[in-house]
Amino acid sequence: MDEQAYHRLAEALDRLPNRFPRTGSGVEIEILKAIYDPEAAQLGAALTGAFESSEEIAARAGRPRNEVESTLRRMRRRGLVWTGAGPGRVRLYRLAPFVVGAYEASLDLLDHRLAHLVEEYFNSGALEGIMRPGPALHRVVPAHGAAKSEWILPYDAVRSLLVQAKSFNLRDCICRKQKRLVGEGCGFPLRTCLSFSAAERPTSESSVTLEQALATLDEAERVGLVHTVSNVAKGLNYVCNCCGCCCGILRGITQHGYSDSVAHANYYAEIDPRMCTGCETCARRCQVGAISVDGGVAAVDRAKCIGCGLCVTGCEAGAAVLHLKPEDEIVHPPADFGEWESERQRRRNAAG
Repeated sequence: MDEQAYHRLAEALDRLPNRFPRTGSGVEIEILKAIYDPEAAQLGAALTGAFESSEEIAARAGRPRNEVESTLRRMRRRGLVWTGAGPGRVRLYRLAPFVVGAYEASLDLLDHRLAHLVEEYFNSGALEGIMRPGPALHRVVPAHGAAKSEWILPYDAVRSLLVQAKSFNLRDCICRKQKRLVGEGCGFPLRTCLSFSAAERPTSESSVTLEQALATLDEAERVGLVHTVSNVAKGLNYVCNCCGCCCGILRGITQHGYSDSVAHANYYAEIDPRMCTGCETCARRCQVGAISVDGGVAAVDRAKCIGCGLCVTGCEAGAAVLHLKPEDEIVHPPADFGEWESERQRRRNAAG
């Protein structure tokens, strides 16, 4: 095994806007060994975030094109590279980031050992390193019916995007699975990671219908999970349903104190003290600890509120409401992933 190939791969991943921070212990190298075989590591180290043909990649890597093409196809099936189409519909390849990307695609590889390695890595400061600087990887989408329909912008209308999609997949949440494997899991449902596509996809064991996809969102809201999506306006293709105890994104807030680890929705919650019955349901449903109850009356810390609306949908007294933020506080997501990467790289460069 070429040990140095894994170090070169780690550096290549860390050069991407998403980041893959290095640690003093080198635990990240053990993670890569569990996910990438030696051949994939060697080739991955030669890739960048730019889409290239297998011919270009082979020339730079100094390897036969047919061997490179075979490895790239295998890496594509594993989610370790992303593909696009060039002139004449030539297939192009780029290195997939670690998060969100290769790690999530390695759900089936996640075992007791890998789960503990990931936990050690995240707790070493890497999780915060991945979250900084902005724009955030994910943003919050409000629960259905929590905000007035006229306020909902197209990039927040996840249900409308689902209705327009043609294929759907539902898999286990890798965050919740990872925490269960380290003995720190919660009681929230495991099968909550929903992806969708505007194209017809071959069916698989994870395929679900539109009705099942919508029911997944309904169930997530019922039990109190936060909808988060990629922090872009166009090109959405998945919805995560997150808890503050397991989700890597929300753990940035709840465990590491980094309030901007997720882009807040353009709404904020407020509780009418005259209507509040002190039942504490809202506090239990809040995944980021933004609600406290004092003297039998609940109150929202607006600075901590991420605008998910779970307090609104769970309040039987109707005391909790979601407001649209003032115009000067509204932050629109980057137009697409390309713009997101450019802005994040710019901020990384500025931060040194």
